[in-house]
Order: sequence, then C-alpha cells, then structure tokens
Amino acid sequence: MNQKRRQFLALLAALPISKVVLAQSPGTWSVHQAHAALLEDRVRLIDIRTRGEWRDTGVAKGAWPVSMHNTRFPSRLSIARELAGDRPLALICATGTRSGLVTRALRLAGHERFINVPEGMLGSGSGPGWVKAGLPVVSIDEALAALPDMLA
Repeated sequence: MNQKRRQFLALLAALPISKVVLAQSPGTWSVHQAHAALLEDRVRLIDIRTRGEWRDTGVAKGAWPVSMHNTRFPSRLSIARELAGDRPLALICATGTRSGLVTRALRLAGHERFINVPEGMLGSGSGPGWVKAGLPVVSIDEALAALPDMLA
C-alpha cells in the first residue's frame, strides 16, 4: 500500500463524525447541482454506500457504485479519480455523513477536486436528498453493468 493510501486510511479512521462540516461550501453541492453537473459531463458521481443500500433505493443514474466498505476502496477511489480526468469526483452516501468524512479526509491529505453531496440519497439537514427530489435512479444491476471495467 502506498503512502497516500495509508495516510488517507489513517485520517479517515481518526476523524470523529461530530467534527465533519456539512455546510454548503465550494466543495459541497446539492443533489440538484450534482445532477446538473452529471448531465453536463462536468463531474463523476461516486455512490459510496453498501450493496444493500444500493439494492434498497437504487443508485443515482450515472453514478458509479464504489462502496467505501470494500477493502479495495482506496485503490478504487484512486482509479475513479484517474478515470474522471479533469472532472471533479462528487461523493454521495445515504445522508451525507460518510461522504463528508471521506471528502474531509481527502482534503486533509492534500487531495483536491472532491465534492461532498451532503443531502445524500435519503436526505439530511442539508436538503431532501436524491430520491425525494425525484432525481433519476437505476437498479444496482444496471449501475454495476455501467461501471467502468477498471472499477469492477
């Protein structure tokens, strides 16, 4: 495991949830902003939830399902960053807590161009969430079939 991955994992493990800032900022987008950017090919959206969560609600149409609970998450996130090219990576989870933790850890480790979507799929204090906003979702099978081979 390389130095950046070790640093990322150490920072992620050390961050208490209460210290995550979920307020709107340049590195934070609403679900509508993320959806518009996805449609315009200005961002890559990564759904970091579990397979069970994907099954329960579906996955945002156009998002790459890459679970943070998978042991290969750091390497898969690095691959996603490469595949995104010049576009930022937006991270979404159920309610913004996990995506907030990950984006904060990445920023502290010096990684830029990661965006948190704190409404999540189910909504939070930041907004109604992807599902309640009526934004398009696909089944987990469809999302996994569209996943780039390098991320599978």
